[in-house]
Amino acid sequence: MSEPMPFETGDLSAFAHPDALSEPERVIKAYFSSSTIGLGILDSGLRYIAVNHALAEMNGIPAPEHLGKTIHEVLGNLADELEPQFRRVFSTGQPILNFESSAVLPSRTAPGHWLGHYLPILNASGAASRLGVVVVETTPQKILEQTLEEVGGKLRKEMARLQMLLDVSKILASNFDLQQVFPQISARIRRLLRHEYAGFELHENNTGFLIRQAEDFPLGRGLLSSMPISPHNSPGGHALREGTSVIFSQSQMQGFEAEITKSFLAEGFQSLCCIPLCRPNRSLGVLVLGSTRVDAFHAVDLTLLDQVGAQLAVAIENQRAAAEIEMLKQRLDEEKKFLEGDFHSTGDFAEIVGDSSALKKVLDQVSTVAPSHATVLVLGETGTGKELVARAIHRLSRRKNGAFIKLNCAAIPTGLLESELFGHEKGAFTGAVSQKIGRLELADGGTLFLDEIGEISLELQPKLLRVLQDQEFERLGSNRTIKVDLRLIAATNRDLAKDMALHEFRSDLFYRLSVFPIRVPPLRDRREDIPLLVRYYVHKFAQRMERSIETIPRETMKMLVAWSWPGNVRELENLIERSVILSEGTALRVPLSEMTAESQAAPSPSDHTLDNAEREHILRVLRETGGALSGAFGAARRLGLKRSTLQSKMQRLKITRQDYKP
Repeated sequence: MSEPMPFETGDLSAFAHPDALSEPERVIKAYFSSSTIGLGILDSGLRYIAVNHALAEMNGIPAPEHLGKTIHEVLGNLADELEPQFRRVFSTGQPILNFESSAVLPSRTAPGHWLGHYLPILNASGAASRLGVVVVETTPQKILEQTLEEVGGKLRKEMARLQMLLDVSKILASNFDLQQVFPQISARIRRLLRHEYAGFELHENNTGFLIRQAEDFPLGRGLLSSMPISPHNSPGGHALREGTSVIFSQSQMQGFEAEITKSFLAEGFQSLCCIPLCRPNRSLGVLVLGSTRVDAFHAVDLTLLDQVGAQLAVAIENQRAAAEIEMLKQRLDEEKKFLEGDFHSTGDFAEIVGDSSALKKVLDQVSTVAPSHATVLVLGETGTGKELVARAIHRLSRRKNGAFIKLNCAAIPTGLLESELFGHEKGAFTGAVSQKIGRLELADGGTLFLDEIGEISLELQPKLLRVLQDQEFERLGSNRTIKVDLRLIAATNRDLAKDMALHEFRSDLFYRLSVFPIRVPPLRDRREDIPLLVRYYVHKFAQRMERSIETIPRETMKMLVAWSWPGNVRELENLIERSVILSEGTALRVPLSEMTAESQAAPSPSDHTLDNAEREHILRVLRETGGALSGAFGAARRLGLKRSTLQSKMQRLKITRQDYKP
């Protein structure tokens, strides 16, 4: 064999055996100068007899060192894969195209990848005597493909994670009831993490325990404890205290004493993952995932689960906010109801507000007596609405088109009360500079309402009795009898039967007045009417003051209903008027502190001492004046009081005629 000789540019190789070339080589001669395509020729013993620089570089051995060496000497283990293919080409005379091979060559440390075409070179007799090798290295492309595959795999995983988060978000957005949708959320997470158990526990502020709200455990054996979970000796409590997600192995779970942990171990859990559910200002609870597989959860999963936990925390907070808003809305609706609806005060009973059985009884009595001509005595405490009852009787009577004349007997001094009732002629007494028509005459054809009838003096009572009996009277200073046709309605807050027993009120007048008595109940006996009354007066005063009052706080209404109301409806009316004045927004502001302070106030010993002193002083003056209240020498004049003021004091101090009469 001759020494190898160099070839010119474009030859098969920089080095080749002199006998290597034949006609087939000359056909492909032009391609052997390529810097990217490796070309070589092997003899029947699979020894290199020609290589180009590109193939030599691929194999990592200089071109001259290839010649005469077998493929096993050059390619190492790769030759074991290639030799059967080369033998096949020699035996069949057929080429093998696009054969992919991968291996770590002896000259390399990293695997390489190649695409080869193996072509038979025929001799003159038509037998394959040599083998042409055409090789393209695909290592960069393979590396790129692998890199792209890895990136694609990561991208697909990330897309799956993002899709899962999106699905969880959609589930939470579709329904605020976490207990109901939690199994759907768990099933969506299970596609990625393959857990068997999922549940979430919320921290209960009152007890400090963690309370399981929902769970998803399709394959569970029913061994899980339903007891409240201590945050101090449970995996979930540990994660919640640390404020970070934690993965627990079976051995780590055994270090906790909580019943729930024992339940997990009894169910065969090998792995546990606890994710705290936190918001910026507080910790809400913990999400717990469990699996019967060892190492079911990994650190890389925590980022995803933290995001799920964040979504759950927001949903829990939103659920609580929605519940609170709903509660406030219901409360607002309830408070608005206090100002909505009918006042039950229309028609003939205008301004008589209420729907209680006690008030209905009074109105039934009014309806019964109104069409008659009977005298009516309206009884009741101060402020119960006796005048409204009297006006209702008048409106329902046959005299409704006549006048309704009112006279408060306690507001006029005794000396003037007779003149107010009967009228007087000019010159009838000092100061009577002109004729005056009395209330009795003004009420002719209508109704006369005498309020505080119990304050009429004994001297005047017979004259009033005559009017009731005969429907006639004379003006002061006149002897002409005046006939009238009127109906008398009287009202008092005093116990006339007791006054009659004490000879402070004439029995004949009492019986004449009380033909049809109607007792108006105090407000404390018809508390169910208080919300209606409050609503009525709020509307009344808000409209008058051009205020917008839309709600009444529930606590306020509760306090108003519970109050004893010693001043009855009049006290309530005054309080609501003051409240509307004080209200700056749309909610009624009632000065409850005043009511509370008043209810809690108790008279001190000094108060009793002052009251006793005042009582004794008034009694002494009354004895000195012979019991006369008014007049130039009456007790009121000597005490520097109006007659009505003195009477109020006497009533407050419980001074009766029996206390000071001779």
